Amino acid sequence: MLVENFITWFMKKKNAQYLRFQEDQELDIPPNQKEKKYLLYIHIPFCEKLCPYCSFNRYPFEESLARSYFQALREELKIYHEKQYDFSGVYIGGGTPTLLPDELDQTLQLVRKIYSVKEVSVETNPDHLVKEKLNILQTLGINRLSVGVQSFDDSILRSVDRYQKYGSGQQIQERLSQAMNKFDTLNVDMIFNFPNQTLDILTQDLKILTDLQVDQVTFYPLMVSTSTQKSLSENLGQMNYGQEKKFYFTILEKLSQQYHPATAWCFSKTKSMIDEYIVDYDEYAGLGSGAFGYINGNIYANTFSLGQYINDLKKRKLPLMAQKRFSIKEQMRYDFLMKLFGGDLSIKTLNEKYQKNFLHNLWSEILFFEFLGAIQTGSESIKLTKKGLYYWIIMMREFFIGVNNFRDHCRSKIGK
Repeated sequence: MLVENFITWFMKKKNAQYLRFQEDQELDIPPNQKEKKYLLYIHIPFCEKLCPYCSFNRYPFEESLARSYFQALREELKIYHEKQYDFSGVYIGGGTPTLLPDELDQTLQLVRKIYSVKEVSVETNPDHLVKEKLNILQTLGINRLSVGVQSFDDSILRSVDRYQKYGSGQQIQERLSQAMNKFDTLNVDMIFNFPNQTLDILTQDLKILTDLQVDQVTFYPLMVSTSTQKSLSENLGQMNYGQEKKFYFTILEKLSQQYHPATAWCFSKTKSMIDEYIVDYDEYAGLGSGAFGYINGNIYANTFSLGQYINDLKKRKLPLMAQKRFSIKEQMRYDFLMKLFGGDLSIKTLNEKYQKNFLHNLWSEILFFEFLGAIQTGSESIKLTKKGLYYWIIMMREFFIGVNNFRDHCRSKIGK
């Protein structure tokens, strides 16, 4: 565990530096560069029930507030269009984006009208996998439906307050079966390393997934913000990173028999969109309250306040609250992390992007991971080894915990 602990410590330290945003200043999105391929991320922050481990920007569903939010969101979409942005793909996350299908429909109609979107991915929850709603979602032209399941084990579902709202593990299996073959890709989001999860529980979850034959499985390690860890430990027990590695390699062994790793934690049967769009798209715009964007070396965040978000867009003002410009070295490290998370990195592409010798500038990082046996460096690319897959799980876990801590910081400063 010495190496794993060091990587965890190092990433915590670096994240604290990278995610130190400049707040309370004049903010704007960087100019559009027409030769670049952008993804559009849209955040819908409403849920019927809030999960105790989730650190995304989310609020209990109120229909009138949600409809006002969608109206503001469509104004934000128009502003990006006026700034001459275009997008080839859209990912709609949350929250639960499918709570108001009519609003989602209007939003997607606008997206298709003003942007060159070719693929659409939408998140949902198991209770929305019923015939009537599935039929509606099919008519919206969704290519990829991503369902938040987390576990099929009833004891875990109860402990994370999902059993009553989303049903038992058996009911969730039946609903997933109803959704099969209705979309190009049906993805199931799972979580491993819950404090009360055992290897037997994980193995059973894996058996259910392989029996169902879903198109794609995304298996996240549990990633909770620092402030959430205390309440989580009271309900589920203390976090145990000692079992995380064993759990991950069990997942890798079982799922690799039927799926190929699209990223270190996403397993697909065919090439398709993935939850971590940051792998396939170098840059993305984040729209919606609490959304993050990364454009031209700038990372930025929208306001986490629903009231401010709606009011800003009534005034035709972008609802930005924080922004940071990465140095060239920081941009290179970001690409090193994200591209290798997808399994391999093109040296030529990054040399052209930065007009510099990528290997020369990141020699210490590359040497460190080569020494650990985590990567293999060739003349054209760098690839992750099996050992490296887990090291990247650790780094991405800590990256997202850092983002979650920033989200908590932002929420602590606002009301609704």
